[in-house]
Amino acid sequence: MTFRGWPSEALEFYEGLTADNSKSYWTAHLPVYENQVRAPMEELLARLEPEFGPGRIFRPYRDVRFSKDKSPYKNHLAASLPEAGYVQLSQDGLAVGAGMYQMSPEQLDRYRRAVASDATGTVLAGIIAKIEKAGIGVLGRDTLKTVPRGYPKDHPRIDLLRHKGLVCWKEWPPAAWLGTAAAADRVVTVLRAARPLREWFADHVGPA
Repeated sequence: MTFRGWPSEALEFYEGLTADNSKSYWTAHLPVYENQVRAPMEELLARLEPEFGPGRIFRPYRDVRFSKDKSPYKNHLAASLPEAGYVQLSQDGLAVGAGMYQMSPEQLDRYRRAVASDATGTVLAGIIAKIEKAGIGVLGRDTLKTVPRGYPKDHPRIDLLRHKGLVCWKEWPPAAWLGTAAAADRVVTVLRAARPLREWFADHVGPA
């Protein structure tokens, strides 16, 4: 399989699904999803696997058990590369991310200790600065409004200490390149830039 990007029909599929998130729409347009949306993602993952490891595509169905929104289908296609990051396609274009979206209490404790330490915290700050210089955002998640218990308010990396998750994230709106093999190059650029961040998490935070 050779990745050649996503055709315009892929974005049109999600435009239609956003307007009519129903089983009838899904069934009528299933061939478009399989051939124009999912197949290119499978080809992209095959292209990325030698460098970033195997990936997997998430199911297109929403878990509506505990949601007021009972729309049955996700309005995007997403794939996870457990060793590298996350790729998403929607009507809004392409997005790539990497990092730790959510940390367990034990991971969060290790993260904060590592951020607070000058030996490891300054390394993280430098990694973030380099990623941002490359034009990729680094975003905190579930950020506390107050200082975490046990840490001084004037800590030089207090902003990082407040985060409960930290990811680098890059989005591109639809453009002609999305329908070409060049889309893979953009994904690769972000995943490579994010590698030092993932390595920092692996070294100092570890698994749950």
